[in-house]
Amino acid sequence: VQLVESGGGLVQAGGSLRLSCAASGIIFSISTLGWYRQPPGKQRKLVAIITSDGTTNYADSVKGRFTISRDNAKNTVYLQMNSLKPEDTAVYYCNAKGWSYNAWGQGTQVTVSS
Repeated sequence: VQLVESGGGLVQAGGSLRLSCAASGIIFSISTLGWYRQPPGKQRKLVAIITSDGTTNYADSVKGRFTISRDNAKNTVYLQMNSLKPEDTAVYYCNAKGWSYNAWGQGTQVTVSS
């Protein structure tokens, strides 16, 4: 199982970024996919999740600003992040869960400057 994130970087407050996570080695279409983040010195927490039937759920702190989506044909999950704030600064991790696996990507850094 391999998850590879991309799309992180440095952006000013109010800006946007789109994270991508390409998966291999799993049955992507039936996996529950999520994005988590870990700010410096803090615990990793859930940002957004999307199930195999497209149901989504978001942390309160990102509702209305972030959108998670999936493209099963490309085995890729996305996180569109708009109206970014300095407190969104963190390493963002992709996660894929199935009956026999719970896989993580290597993480991608998102830094929002004020």
